[in-house]
Amino acid sequence: MFIIHSLKESDWNECKDKKYYGDSSINKFGFIHCSEISTYQWVAPNFKNETEKMVLLVIDTDKLENKVVWEDLRNCGVKYPHIYGLLNISAVVDVVLHLWSDDKEWIVNEELLKYNNES
Repeated sequence: MFIIHSLKESDWNECKDKKYYGDSSINKFGFIHCSEISTYQWVAPNFKNETEKMVLLVIDTDKLENKVVWEDLRNCGVKYPHIYGLLNISAVVDVVLHLWSDDKEWIVNEELLKYNNES
């Protein structure tokens, strides 16, 4: 199964050659927030005001060293995958640019479609 995680491109460039990512998220939330491609439309608006270029990490859950827990922590009716522990970079199978429309609506990258779990 594939899940995605969004972050600033500059943050990705700082960690992509390391073994693990996610210290700040673990320290702040206790896990790393992720999403499926099919549910990211509800996550993307959280980043509308971000001025830096962003990317989406495509993560193969079969390659993760740490546990993924599907949770609906805000009782919104959607369970999101949370990685409880650091993300081993070796589980990242692709990195794609986070695309926005002129109205700051998320645009699904063509490259992401091959990772859609609902296909």
